[in-house]
Amino acid sequence: QVQFVESGGGLVQPGGSLKLACEARPSITNIGLINWYRQYSNQAREMIAGITSGGTTNLDPRLNGRFTISRDNAKNTVSLQMNNLKPTDTAVYYCRGVFEKQWTSWGQGTQVIVSS
Repeated sequence: QVQFVESGGGLVQPGGSLKLACEARPSITNIGLINWYRQYSNQAREMIAGITSGGTTNLDPRLNGRFTISRDNAKNTVSLQMNNLKPTDTAVYYCRGVFEKQWTSWGQGTQVIVSS
């Protein structure tokens, strides 16, 4: 059983940056695709970024290059670097991955609030 734990959220001013971390426990080994999602209040989660085990990335074009995703297998972590944050980025951010051909369960997420 593999679980993901999200961290790194917080309160940031518009234009600021945050780096979110998604840690696979006990290990990222044998995890294929890993996606980041965000969920606005009372809305469904939407996928915004993904990275394969080989490092191929996929980002929502609506982010206009503000976010980047990276993977560090030695640290069992996938990171989401978020720059030039906007109030519309305020949401709860989640990650999950594919383990043995199935998606892992949802974690608790990490809250990002962009506000002055």
